[in-house]
Amino acid sequence: MKSKSNVTIKDVAKRAGVATSTVSRVINNKSLISEETKEKIIEAMRELNYFPNSLARNFANGNACAIGLVIDANDNNTFSNVFFNKSVFGIETVAQNNGYNILITNGGEEKNGVTSVEKLILERKIDGLILPSVMAKKKLIKKLFELDFPFVILGEPENFKLESSWVDINNTQGGELAVNHLIQKGYKRIAFFSGNPKAIFSQNRLKGYRQALASAGLSVDEKYIVYCEETPAAGYNLLKEIFKMPQPPDAVICSDNIMAFGVLRAAGEMGLLVPKELGVLSFDNYPIAEYTNPPLTVVDVDTYSLGEQAASILIKKIGHEKEVNQQTLISTSIIARESTNLKGE
Repeated sequence: MKSKSNVTIKDVAKRAGVATSTVSRVINNKSLISEETKEKIIEAMRELNYFPNSLARNFANGNACAIGLVIDANDNNTFSNVFFNKSVFGIETVAQNNGYNILITNGGEEKNGVTSVEKLILERKIDGLILPSVMAKKKLIKKLFELDFPFVILGEPENFKLESSWVDINNTQGGELAVNHLIQKGYKRIAFFSGNPKAIFSQNRLKGYRQALASAGLSVDEKYIVYCEETPAAGYNLLKEIFKMPQPPDAVICSDNIMAFGVLRAAGEMGLLVPKELGVLSFDNYPIAEYTNPPLTVVDVDTYSLGEQAASILIKKIGHEKEVNQQTLISTSIIARESTNLKGE
């Protein structure tokens, strides 16, 4: 039986029951070929793990000198997300310093039964792949393993945690730092306004929150843990709702500073003095944390390093310098500002 590297266009043609010229026209997207024939050829290529090396002719070493970055083009927030953009900047910097270009592709797009990611790989237009954890679906990861194709996941994945390389923010540590900071400042009844409960980063932040309260000998009041959209309106409405409780919290941790902005606005309308009567702390230092009134204390999340580390690991994998999978967590830190300065220090 032939190895994957020895499979030729003739083998694909034989498997699909067509002429080699027909396979060539499908690969190069030339002339009209029926959808049925295209699908047969594509299926044969996938079964044989055949890579039409369309770009290798342009490179003496057979490498594309490009890294694929998967996005969800159907998500309108992808390019407006400052944290994603900072990660991309980190990826781009490392890639350029090592002679690689970045090729962005839509992970959800599929044509003739082949995703755009698979097409880039099969045509050898990229040497490795970086994909956000939300795009790391089982089917795609299994395919990457099957093809022995280098990849790194941006964010802790739900699947294949030990079998793959990934980089994430240490969100558990972030949750602990947030609670410990508030306790040190004198707050004791600490609420958590969290984002998507299914997101692993949300789960890890909440894990750190629980651990820190337990370590301090404080009980966890489940009514203080609320999930909501990360919007100013959500923060605004939640604070007003939670203050209807007989014993409302004296501090709130928000999943981002957009939500925290709504919390501050609600506190102002309710006559609550921040930080004297309510401490407010947010994850992430952008985009408005230092410009709110009062300026927000934050858990700083270094998303530039997130992208930087992901690209560095991938380039090592491409060069076979690091065969062992890596799981890397980027440390967080507290930037203390007026919104939690209860003691006036």
